[in-house]
Amino acid sequence: MKGWFPRGPQGPKAVVLGLALLVAVWGVTGFYKVQPDEQGVELMFGEFVKSTEPGLHYWFPAPVGDVVTVSVTQIRQINIGAQTVDESQRRYGQVQRASDDRQVLTADQNVVDADYSVFWRVAKAEDFLFNIRDPEATIRRAAESAMREVAGRSSLDELMTDRKEALQADMQTQLQALLDYYGAGVAITGVKLLAVDPPKQVIEAFHDVNNARQDLDRQRNEANAYRNDILPRAKGEAEKILQDAMAYRERQVKDAQGEADRFNFVYDTYKASSGVTRERLYLETMQEVLTRSNKVLIDPAQGGSGVVPYLPLPEIQKRSGAPAPANVANMPNRGAK
Repeated sequence: MKGWFPRGPQGPKAVVLGLALLVAVWGVTGFYKVQPDEQGVELMFGEFVKSTEPGLHYWFPAPVGDVVTVSVTQIRQINIGAQTVDESQRRYGQVQRASDDRQVLTADQNVVDADYSVFWRVAKAEDFLFNIRDPEATIRRAAESAMREVAGRSSLDELMTDRKEALQADMQTQLQALLDYYGAGVAITGVKLLAVDPPKQVIEAFHDVNNARQDLDRQRNEANAYRNDILPRAKGEAEKILQDAMAYRERQVKDAQGEADRFNFVYDTYKASSGVTRERLYLETMQEVLTRSNKVLIDPAQGGSGVVPYLPLPEIQKRSGAPAPANVANMPNRGAK
């Protein structure tokens, strides 16, 4: 104390002043700041007291109190099954298997190697710090358990193609429920299936089966395309034939009705004046018959003897190919022969 205050007060007052200064300095060290992406955890003698949000706070300085800050927005990733997750390397078969590969058994009794990634963040800092001893190892083991459960309810085709997105969501739900049961204070933000492959011992046979399945799908698609081309045309032809038949039926029915109506009209006219109608029908019939025959008419009223020289003009016309003139004379009365 004499070294600190060579010319100042000596004795008990100096000791008290020095102790007060030390206490003040010690007390100032209790201020701490929590960043926007963090959550603070206050401890007293190593026991959790409360958590704090971003901002400036004060807590008992060490060794009485302690503060631990944890990032709660950082998305962290755990890869299971493969060390390399670069898509270009995976596409060209350059993935190096990790030593902790995990094989899963599917519902259709197939064993496959599953490579997947788990994305997570801290949701509750105090649980993350004190409820589980090794958070990453716990998440890894829980993810493997969830993967086996989901794969055990799914077929190989579902894992590889048909329901990949749905299976990822199902696995995320299962993993989150398991970690909540542990009280891990972790939020699973996503699960991504990187690859699902058969074991290398049967990879060739698997490729053969896969190629056969692709050929089956191709032939099925070709058959469907042929069916989609033939059926509409056949249906169109059938519809056209049906429409033509209906039109023919309607035409025949209408023609028959027209003929029947015409006959009924003639019959009604005949009943109203049978004599006139009979003579008109006779004249119409004779006109129709005589117009299709060659005729020579002799009129006795003109002083003829009833016989005239006959010149076969129609035969001459047929031989020469020239049209014959009409050989019809006026018939003043019905006594002509």
